[in-house]
Amino acid sequence: MGLATVQVRAADAEPAAPVATQDSAPIEEIVVTGTRRVDRTITDSASPIDVISGGDLAAQPSGNLLDTMSNLVPSFFVPQNTISDASTFVRAPSLRGLPSDEVLVMLNGKRFNRSALVQVYNGGDTGLSFGSQGSDISSIPAIAIKRLEVLREGSTAQYGSDAIAGVLNYGLRDDAGLELTARYGQYQDHGDGKSSELAFDWGTHFGNKGFVNIAGEYDHDGQTSRGATRPLALAFAAANPAQVNLIPNYPLPAQIWGDSPNHGIKGTVNAALDVTDSAKVYLVGNYGKHHADESFNYRSPLSATPFTDTTGTTHNLSGNGAFLHPYYLTPCPTGSATCPSGGYVQNGSVYNLTSLYPAGFTPRFVGDTQEVFVTGGIKGHTASQVRYDLSVATSRNSLDLSMYDSISPSYGPLSQTSFKFGNLIQKENDANLDLSYDVEAGLASPLTISGGAETRKETFEATAGDPQSYGAGPFATSYPLYTQTSPGVYAATGTSTNAFSPAASGYGGTSPTYAGSHSQNSYGVYLDLEADITKTFSAGFATRLEHYASFGSDTVYKLNGLWKASSLVSLRGSVGTGFHAPSPGQNNAEVLTTNFIGGQQLQTGTYPVNSPIAQYYGARSLKPEKSTNYGVGIILSPTAKSTVTLDAYSIKVKDRIYISGTYSVAATDITALPALASVGVGGVVQYFTNAFDTTNQGLDLVGTTRADLAGGNLNLTLAYNYNTISVDRYDPAVINQAQIITAKHLAPNHRVNLQGVWSLGNLSVGATEHYYGSWQSEIDYPGQVFGAKFITDVYGSYNFLKSFTGTLGVNNLFNTYPDKIAPTSSNPIYPITGSTADGQIYPRSGGPFGMNGAFLYARLQYKF
Repeated sequence: MGLATVQVRAADAEPAAPVATQDSAPIEEIVVTGTRRVDRTITDSASPIDVISGGDLAAQPSGNLLDTMSNLVPSFFVPQNTISDASTFVRAPSLRGLPSDEVLVMLNGKRFNRSALVQVYNGGDTGLSFGSQGSDISSIPAIAIKRLEVLREGSTAQYGSDAIAGVLNYGLRDDAGLELTARYGQYQDHGDGKSSELAFDWGTHFGNKGFVNIAGEYDHDGQTSRGATRPLALAFAAANPAQVNLIPNYPLPAQIWGDSPNHGIKGTVNAALDVTDSAKVYLVGNYGKHHADESFNYRSPLSATPFTDTTGTTHNLSGNGAFLHPYYLTPCPTGSATCPSGGYVQNGSVYNLTSLYPAGFTPRFVGDTQEVFVTGGIKGHTASQVRYDLSVATSRNSLDLSMYDSISPSYGPLSQTSFKFGNLIQKENDANLDLSYDVEAGLASPLTISGGAETRKETFEATAGDPQSYGAGPFATSYPLYTQTSPGVYAATGTSTNAFSPAASGYGGTSPTYAGSHSQNSYGVYLDLEADITKTFSAGFATRLEHYASFGSDTVYKLNGLWKASSLVSLRGSVGTGFHAPSPGQNNAEVLTTNFIGGQQLQTGTYPVNSPIAQYYGARSLKPEKSTNYGVGIILSPTAKSTVTLDAYSIKVKDRIYISGTYSVAATDITALPALASVGVGGVVQYFTNAFDTTNQGLDLVGTTRADLAGGNLNLTLAYNYNTISVDRYDPAVINQAQIITAKHLAPNHRVNLQGVWSLGNLSVGATEHYYGSWQSEIDYPGQVFGAKFITDVYGSYNFLKSFTGTLGVNNLFNTYPDKIAPTSSNPIYPITGSTADGQIYPRSGGPFGMNGAFLYARLQYKF
């Protein structure tokens, strides 16, 4: 069908930062993604497509493709994620306002696997992808990419589950030669966030019979800090000047709002070899390994301390409950009639957490991700010119979570200070066959008939963590206290020991109950027809049947067409249906995280829908999401060097998979269901559910032009996205208005990139002006609208000694930050720090462009 993807020079793509070696010739190179036709270009594609060259991706000053994509593609959004539990390690992007697992990611046209992380962090950071389980594209090295094709339209009929919002297809390099790149940069403010990267790409050709291309990157990014220390940390320093250096992270804030320090390696291999004149075998592989170390919230040892906010209101800020209550260590003697079993004697035998952490503690959360993806196959054509592609793929993504500088409060003096939470593992095995044949059917072009079949097995696995990482220790429930009034005689004091939260402070490991492996099998078949009906009108139709062992079958379709009204104007449109099946991870994830209410540590447990805990609170089995996509667009070619496309879209998704509202755990609940002890009294439970229906509507405008200026070549590109989200149906018991407002406005409704690149000989200079409209994160900052901002990026490159290119650049030239958090009753600002009680100055998600300010960088490239 007419889902063409085309490779054009950078001027025809969305704004990027081309390297100086790019020429300005108006070249359109045909490539194919989602269609079996081999004669499409960007100006006769029936679907809206953006194409970004690999050079443009590699030229961005970030080692993470998520940040690169966010900087280049207006409809692509990913938050910074400062203190966001495991969502800091695997950030979930959004395309056209839809979650990450409704965007299909492909590597060389083959389905890329999901990450092992299911997004359960409940905050504005994941407001657009809460509950999703998408791919982790940060494991792909930018230097390995020949082109990125962004299909901004649903294509489930072609690819199966997940392609509701569109497709990201990363095509790998197949050229010969050697390229080496070194980059260094840091942020202007504080000189922190030092970032370095080393990358290489090497390829060779075997005559005209085949090739091999190998690429790799190493990147290391330092920590940034854009918050203030907590008021309670200042109070502790004032009261205990001799122990100031014991405050966590000193002399930085006691907890860090900013990027977590991280480093990693990633690599790819792309190879093919002709085995006959009409067939070739191929191999594609990707490996990535990444380590990050995240600051959590500071746990203060101080009792209630008064602080006055900017309105003059006084608040008593309190320290962590594990510090505020002693652990009594003397149990009632066996057989005592006046001090029964289960009680404790109130005497001098106590344990105080200050003996371990005299100045409080800030847990450090560690995530180690690993990605392995391999696909191989054979493709070619038969003697009767039937084109075929037979492939198999296997993949494994894992996330190993751990923590240090923490405690498991309910274990008291026996608590560990470091914890292993277990591994999360996602495995996928795919087999795929695509067939295509051109038939003369009396039309203006041959009728391309395509069909295929795919089978896939997904497995989600969780391994058990340390027992103290999830367990409830001896101090998880309160105990009565007694004092000795005479030998062998005790009297009740009328008080009890404090009940301390189970599991580790900050996060919870996987318990043996929920450890294990869960698989899902599916298969799909599709049929695709495409042709030029007349010289001016082409059309395509695709349909797909998908069957899941867990959810049954579904059939979807897509119909699109293109009418060339004249040599200057073309009109296109499409309509289609789609679906997203719940993943094994969404069906079986179990996660414990920590929240703080009034300084007390409380647990939030996310449980599988078929678990006794979720069933106790009314969970029901998940069902697939279903979608309907509509698109209409116009293509204008006013001159040979200019193109303008304007596309409108509407994407309706029913039964969106989300996470339920929270259900409080009372002592009676634990009595009725002892498994709830892992959450504890006062903790809350949530689970996955089909929560609501949404409609995403918007416009994409892309315009490009080329001109001669001052003896050089000037390329100009304008890309604009307008996107709105409406919630058509929802269950108030599942989601609330704050979540709805966040989903509607977390990503700016308006986003613009305007880029200019001028080249003359060995010199190239460029600038990009980004516009980000206003946005909201109602979950975190009720009532505040963060203002629109302009961000300016500039660079200059120069080629020397034939093989070298040097680049100097600044992203966010004018050091622009998001608006500061406004004082409200729910988020008071304290003059003593100029921050909230937990040290926030800027919104925790970083907003659409981050909160780190200007980034200065230098790059040296060698290419031979």
